[in-house]
Amino acid sequence: QVQVVESGGGLVQPGGSLRLSCRVSTGIFNFDINSIEWYRQAPGKQPEPVATITSAHVTNYADSVKGRFTISRDNPRKEAYLQMDGLKPEDTALYLCSFRNSWGQGTQVTVSP
Repeated sequence: QVQVVESGGGLVQPGGSLRLSCRVSTGIFNFDINSIEWYRQAPGKQPEPVATITSAHVTNYADSVKGRFTISRDNPRKEAYLQMDGLKPEDTALYLCSFRNSWGQGTQVTVSP
């Protein structure tokens, strides 16, 4: 059974940084050969993709976070990370990690003075 647990969110001032973590219990699946995706969901809105990292460590970012966010993964630990720098109020959302279409409960990021 796949389980996904996100952590690392919090309240930060504009311009600040946070590092989110995504820990995956993969069940019968191999963490190394699967992509990991970060999404975010603002209140009243649909989830939107933020960043993806493939098994080959190829990364892709939403235009709104390019140059500010960095996605990475640690295969032996079965973890993925989202380093968020230069945070803006519009980055405020519940951040969710996805592994093979399994999701965690998310971690809240609030950017406010």
